[in-house]
Amino acid sequence: MNYGEIIDPCSPYTFSRIEKKIQNRTVLAAMTNMQSHKNGVISKSEIDWLVERAKGGFGIITTAATNVSIEGKAWNGEFGTYNDMHIPNLTNLTEQIHQFKSLVIAQLFHGGIKSPQNITGMIPISASALNCENSETGKCRQASINDIQRIIKDFQNAAIRCVESGFDGIEIHGAHGYLISQFLGTKSNIRTDEWGGDLENRSRFLIQIIKSIKKVVPENFIFGIRISPIIENIGINLNDTINLIGILKKLNLDFIHLSCWDVFSKLDFKKYKNKTLTEIILKSHTNLPAIISTGNVWSSLDAQRLMIQGADLVGVARVAIPYPFWASDISNKNYNPKKPPFSEDLLYKAKLSKKFIEYMKNWEGFVK
Repeated sequence: MNYGEIIDPCSPYTFSRIEKKIQNRTVLAAMTNMQSHKNGVISKSEIDWLVERAKGGFGIITTAATNVSIEGKAWNGEFGTYNDMHIPNLTNLTEQIHQFKSLVIAQLFHGGIKSPQNITGMIPISASALNCENSETGKCRQASINDIQRIIKDFQNAAIRCVESGFDGIEIHGAHGYLISQFLGTKSNIRTDEWGGDLENRSRFLIQIIKSIKKVVPENFIFGIRISPIIENIGINLNDTINLIGILKKLNLDFIHLSCWDVFSKLDFKKYKNKTLTEIILKSHTNLPAIISTGNVWSSLDAQRLMIQGADLVGVARVAIPYPFWASDISNKNYNPKKPPFSEDLLYKAKLSKKFIEYMKNWEGFVK
């Protein structure tokens, strides 16, 4: 979309590569909720939580991050896509969501150094051997070439399971410091082989994942990537991110999802002064796939302001927890729902389970 163009976030959007239409420009972003089973099978509670937001009118429903490798699990209650036993309940999820007008995509990831040994039973693996509080040895293990090829294959197989389960697409989780980010970062990836060094080599892991999945999914399967434009502690900077997007835009992706934390925060970058991350990235490239931007959107006005920055789709997470019908309610241009704290009773009514509510109590000031 063009910077400054005024488009209603409730208007439909069509992914141009595959001519697939969504009912509006709202995206439920992936959210950790810790509601599923130890064996990686998605639970009824997690299904109910997602279906309620489809009922609430979101254009796209994104699942929580789902681990593609058994050793890539990053938290308890995380559902998996690493085994065929996961397919029946995932099929139940997609069938229920498709009773409404929403599309549903799965967010595929591997936790890497963030996958605790006390959860997986295995020493965490990463781009390089680094200090690691999640490992009993105090260090994570550097991925061997065989490990890298195996994990790429795990992403490919997980994507096949998503197709078989009836998902409309997938989002590769390259954000928030998980394994793909660990390969992208200059501080977390200190390899000297073809998988480390310059940006071309550090992005090789991600690019090979994308290419391997492209070989096995249908042409009309939605395919995108979520990235964090800046993660200072692992060495991801905005200049590299802009160059990475230049690589990604050549791969026939349907969207790039920017994880901004606050889409309204402004910074100065080279010739761009007092601009948001979304604005800087959109001004740095032409002919991009759809841009989703997420972070600190709460009201109708917020959604409109983000679209004026040039985003094609508006991602939200936190506001959709207490307000499952947010996507429909923003048709009211003055919609600005109450902010936290929220009562447990309200959250139960919004289809959060007891486990999810207990997890939300870790977010300061969210639950009364």
